[in-house]
Order: sequence, then structure tokens, then C-alpha cells
Amino acid sequence: MKILHVDRNHSLMLEQLQAYGFQNDEDYNSAKSEIEDKISNYDGLIIRSRFTIDQTFLDAATNLKFIGRLGAGLENIDTAYAEKKGIQLFSAPEGNRNAVGEHALGMLLSLFNHLRRADQEVRNGIWKREENRGLELEGKTVGIIGFGNMGKAFAKKLRGFDCEVIFYDLKENIANQDARQVSLKELQENAEVLSLHTPLTSLTKNMINSDFINQFKNPFWLINTARGKSVVTKHLVSALKSGAILGAGLDVLEYEKSSFENLFSDEHALPEAFQYLIETDNVLLSPHIAGWTIESKEKLAQVIVDKIKQVF
Repeated sequence: MKILHVDRNHSLMLEQLQAYGFQNDEDYNSAKSEIEDKISNYDGLIIRSRFTIDQTFLDAATNLKFIGRLGAGLENIDTAYAEKKGIQLFSAPEGNRNAVGEHALGMLLSLFNHLRRADQEVRNGIWKREENRGLELEGKTVGIIGFGNMGKAFAKKLRGFDCEVIFYDLKENIANQDARQVSLKELQENAEVLSLHTPLTSLTKNMINSDFINQFKNPFWLINTARGKSVVTKHLVSALKSGAILGAGLDVLEYEKSSFENLFSDEHALPEAFQYLIETDNVLLSPHIAGWTIESKEKLAQVIVDKIKQVF
């Protein structure tokens, strides 16, 4: 079987697939149209987020048996059409869930202790202690939306902090020893921290908007290591200004390109809402790297290799 790799990954993937008897071809530079012209020659495709796999592409892939995506979600693939054509889809949320859980926790602790601001002040010769007095996570109620691989990993990281962890998920009866399942209403009534761990779907796109935020009984801290388009940035900024949201840790942004490789979809001036985010000191930003560790790069590749091996 022939596999085309269009995104660079850990070397173990090529090595192990070759050892299992697969032929690996690499093309990390050709345009999507060029890949589309030759995809009929391949049984498998390995991709991260370089381009969208749409119906036109899948119609050209007449011999494709599987697509492996080096990431947690499959939103850059028309999954319904791929499945209709009998193409197996492999993702790897198991590979970077620990990294995401650690990153979310790191963002939360940094926000609670004003580390971004305090670091910059000390670097500029400013020594303010009382103004940078922090909060402790112990005793707080942390709400999680989405209790899949990522949500479970974050909840596990919170186990030693003696805080209450609750979560809301569309699936029923999936609680474990790390978190208690509640209704969305109960989460909004009790959470002091909200962490998002949901894929991008029609239900989660623009989910965090003014109406949603206003349903919370208490001001809260927001952590988003999931998908940027789940949060309406203008509404987030309004909530930060009013105090409805106390601070935010954002690893993902509404303005990201669909490939996640660059910030803006088009060349234009910084949106006013984004300008506020980069200037305020109660917002922590990172460039979609929550699941992007040395260890997760290897784990992601290994998960995909193992899933391909199990089926083929």
C-alpha cells in the first residue's frame, strides 16, 4: 500500500510504516491542486492541517482507503463524505491530551498569580508585591465543557489541587473519579473557572458569546485550548471590560487560519478586539501550542501508526 505524507511529522512514522511494508511518499510543498492531481495513486494520506479535505479532493482520491490526521480533531476533513466513500479516518487525541491538560493548567496558574505582569514589571525594575497578590486554586470550582480526551486530561491534572471539578458534556453518564457531571445550568451557576475542551462543530462555533457569558452567576476565568472560533472575541472583550470574565488564557484565537499555521486569514489591520487582548495584562496568549510538545509529537505519530496497523 502507498501512503502520501503531506505534513512533516515525527520520523518514527515513516520508519515504522516502512517496516510494516507500506511505501511512503513525501510531498510537503506542492499546492493542494497538485496533490489532488495525484492522490488517486495512493491508498493512504497522512495530513495535519495543511489544507482542507473536501468533496472535490475526495472524489479525486479514487483508491484512498484511509486518512490519518496528526491531531485531535477532524474538522479539516469532510468526514461524512469520506465515510460515505468508505474511507477510514484516524485522528490522535490520545497523543496530545496530556500536553493540553498541562498547558491549560499552566495558563490558569499563571493567570491566578499574575505571572505575565509580574515578570514584565521585574524586568523593568518595578517591584510590586501587594498589587500582584495571587489567588489559590484550592477550594475553587472549575467547570469543564467537553469531557473527552482533553477534558479528562485537564481534570486529572486538577486532582491534587483540592478544588471541585465539574463538567458538562452532551454524552451522558461519563463521569469519573476526577470530575462530576452536571447540567450546563448547574455549571454556569457554580463555576469560577471555565475551560473549553470541545471540537469545532455547529454547536460549539460562537458558543462563548454574550448570552452564554451572562448566564454565569459568578465572574469567572476562561481557558480555551480547544478551538478559537468557539469564542466570539468581541463579546469576550466586553466581558473582560465589565468584569464578567476576570481573565482569559487563550491558546487559540478566532482569527486563526484554518490550517492553524498562521494568525490571520487575510492581510489586514489588527481587529480592535484583538488589539485589546494583546494590551491587557489579564489575558495570556499562546500560538495554538497546547498540544505541541516534544513528547506529543512522538505520541501523535505513534497513535496514528498503531491505528493504521490495527486495520490494515
